[in-house]
Amino acid sequence: MYELRPFHHHPRPPPSHPNPQNSKLRTHSHASVSLSQVSTTLEVAPHPPLLQSSSFQLSASTTDARSVVPIRARHAQMIKSPKNSDSEPKARALVTSYLELGDRGSAVVGFLLGLEGNYTSWISFLEEFESSGGDLREILEVFLDLKCRGGVGFGSRVVTLILKICASVHHSWMGLGIHAGLIKMGLDSDVYISCALLGFYRWCFGVGIANQVLNELSEPDDRLWNQAIIMNLEGGEFSQALGLFRAMQLGPWKTSPRTIVKLLQACGKEGALDKGKQIHGYVLKHGLESNSFVCNSLVTMYSRNHKLDLATRAFDWMEDPSSSSWNSIISSHALHGHLSDAWNLFHEMEFSGTKPDTITWNCLLSGHALHAVIELGLLTAGKEIHGYVMRNEHEFDVYVGTSLVDMYVKNDYMSSAQAVFDNMKNKNIFAWNALISGYSFQGQFQDAERLLAQMEEEGVQPDLVTWNGLVAGYSMHGKNDEALAVIDDIKSSGSNPNVVTWTSLISGSSQQGNYRKSLKHFIQMQREGILPNSATISCLLRSFAGLSLLQNGKEAHCFSIRNGYTDDAFIATALIDMYSKSGDIKSAYAVFRKTKNKTVPCWNCMMMGFANYGLGTEVISVFNEMQGSGLLPDAISFTAVLSGCKNSGLVSEGWKYFDSMSKAFSIEPTTEHYSCMVDLLGRAGYLDEAWDFIQTMPLKPDASMWGAFLGSCRIHRNLEYAEIAAKQLYELEPRNSANYVVMMSLYAMSNRWGDVDRIKDVMYNEGLKPGPIWSWTQIDDRAHVFYAGGKPHEDEGEIYFELYQLVSEIKELGYVADMACVHQQVDDDAEGEKLLLSHTEKLAITYGLMKRRSSSSAPIRVIKNTRTCSDCHTAAKFISIARGCEILLKDGIRFHHFKAGKCSCNDYW
Repeated sequence: MYELRPFHHHPRPPPSHPNPQNSKLRTHSHASVSLSQVSTTLEVAPHPPLLQSSSFQLSASTTDARSVVPIRARHAQMIKSPKNSDSEPKARALVTSYLELGDRGSAVVGFLLGLEGNYTSWISFLEEFESSGGDLREILEVFLDLKCRGGVGFGSRVVTLILKICASVHHSWMGLGIHAGLIKMGLDSDVYISCALLGFYRWCFGVGIANQVLNELSEPDDRLWNQAIIMNLEGGEFSQALGLFRAMQLGPWKTSPRTIVKLLQACGKEGALDKGKQIHGYVLKHGLESNSFVCNSLVTMYSRNHKLDLATRAFDWMEDPSSSSWNSIISSHALHGHLSDAWNLFHEMEFSGTKPDTITWNCLLSGHALHAVIELGLLTAGKEIHGYVMRNEHEFDVYVGTSLVDMYVKNDYMSSAQAVFDNMKNKNIFAWNALISGYSFQGQFQDAERLLAQMEEEGVQPDLVTWNGLVAGYSMHGKNDEALAVIDDIKSSGSNPNVVTWTSLISGSSQQGNYRKSLKHFIQMQREGILPNSATISCLLRSFAGLSLLQNGKEAHCFSIRNGYTDDAFIATALIDMYSKSGDIKSAYAVFRKTKNKTVPCWNCMMMGFANYGLGTEVISVFNEMQGSGLLPDAISFTAVLSGCKNSGLVSEGWKYFDSMSKAFSIEPTTEHYSCMVDLLGRAGYLDEAWDFIQTMPLKPDASMWGAFLGSCRIHRNLEYAEIAAKQLYELEPRNSANYVVMMSLYAMSNRWGDVDRIKDVMYNEGLKPGPIWSWTQIDDRAHVFYAGGKPHEDEGEIYFELYQLVSEIKELGYVADMACVHQQVDDDAEGEKLLLSHTEKLAITYGLMKRRSSSSAPIRVIKNTRTCSDCHTAAKFISIARGCEILLKDGIRFHHFKAGKCSCNDYW
């Protein structure tokens, strides 16, 4: 037994507050700082030194006093002279002269005193100041010295700059003191100062505190509203930003085009289509559709919400699209796999007289790179683009080069990717990451590690994307320890693993079938305060599906609803898969019906779910509906249809769809499709036809085909064909003990005990042991496992007592033990019946009944790792009558739903 943790998430721990003595900061909490008011200027209380020494003060060793004298004389003359058109260039030259001499303190004084008269640009000054070796904190030191010792008063322009520098260097105390002084003098209503205050609190205390300050500022104007919205968007507070946008509409304020662009970008990122449409309405109402940046953002927003028709309509409204507008719509079509449309738009762009630029080529390359793994034959088109790029001399552009590397990596052409990479003159970190992740995903870890070392030697530091690529590669190739070691390296480097890191680890373990390990990783991720995203939940649902953990899957479903993930096609598909594999096909179908934009994998998942329940007619219905929706089936679609046919005995339908693959859909059948046909014919009793099919197929039969044929031989007890199939399987997979076990059961059913002993001896000599056989059922949050010949359950005595009573009851209803399911030589039927009682699915069903609440109508759910025997199948039908319950049994092949003495498989399994 093992404990199943309920699905939950831990909130991320709050960041350490800059003010440990008062974590609940209020904007008026520091008004007690000693301040004085001088006219309309700001006075700041004396402040502890920002630096260990006053680095702005000159020493004789660094500056020649005689060189400074004429400059200071010129400075004094400028102060006395009236301001005119020559004042600004003179002031700028003066500040530059001070900096060239190393007298940064005098340069700051000249700058601060001249800023109020707009004598010099503060941006150019700061750049020049820092390039001369200055520290921004020196400016704050000079400011304090002038205020506290010199009694100089400054107006709003200087205060705004000082607040921005406080935010930049995270000097919270000085900014708080300035704010207190502003409140005292009533200057906090100045729009420039208010914007600077908002930025200061955002960078020093976080967006939440900044929003509190915003609420206390009086009469915010357009500029402040817009800054607040952008601040929240950049801080990840999407809902708060939308609330501020709505509040703006209630007053006379106007949202700037830049803010609209940011909001639309967020709607695209968050998948908030409805909100994006509302913002689009605002754009139309206020005549902003002529703004190319706004229109480009509309195109991108609709594209990211999978509304390519609306994206195209937004583009068509533009009277004279710019190159960036063309790039937006081309990128949208390329990234959705509509590559023909993307190329048509490209030609339209050229015809319109707009010359394609580097970004245009990147858009087309990205489309091929992302979709080459889905649509075959696109590598040739990608190579054509590569040739076109070279002819137009774009190959040395770092972004085009990176896209080419990415395109070849995602087409598994690592040699070409490496060649492009080697020819790049300037390599950015994206190119390094693309190639490292490509080698890592291919399992070529030595090459990935070689590149990582080369990257560091060339002075390019790995970032989190680099590490995440390695984590994903190691994990997906089953190298869990190496993946965890990389996570330790991330922490050692001073970074923190993020949600992508952990999701890569969870996904890799899940893909390898290590579902319990993936759940352990998820629990560890929660402990570290990392919140899951939609990709995490999708991987987690795959693990729940693999373990048939219905209750945990339901909790993940609720989490997805609360976080708005259910519109995500990957989440919807994962939910359908989870419910199907956990024995709740009705819920799977309900999710399927609610899914709006169904992808081909979504349709395939629903068909496969029905197929595993033996609902062949429903599979065919969904298949036809998919074609009616305009989507073409792929190879997996036909695997699902053929599986539905084989599990329902629909032989003629199976032939029909198999023949249509190549004739109607140009899809060449694979070994998987041929195996389905062998299974379909064999299970239906057409063993001769199945044998002929194997002999005449164009592909060489593999283990899956011979295994399907052997399974059919066991069902129909045909030893002649079974021995032929077994001989082939012994050669193809000599270490697979399951093939020997099947033959032992066939010989046992035919009372050929000598052959049973012979196979046992072969297995012993080859060192082969039958795989473990187990069944389990979940009671509350615990899975109770029953092993054949393994560790007994803690309640074994009570279970057998209950089972004996149960068997007595169903015998009165007509149950007769099937002795053909006893694969050991016994003296009499009574001994055989005792052996049948020990079958794990019977024990699990019995325990489920024992722990079932009297008022519960939920079915008993049992999972078994091998095919259930005919005796247990019959017993389950009678138990459903005797106890008036439903039983869901998932064996190694399919689902069985027992109700009122009948099974959903109609005894065809």
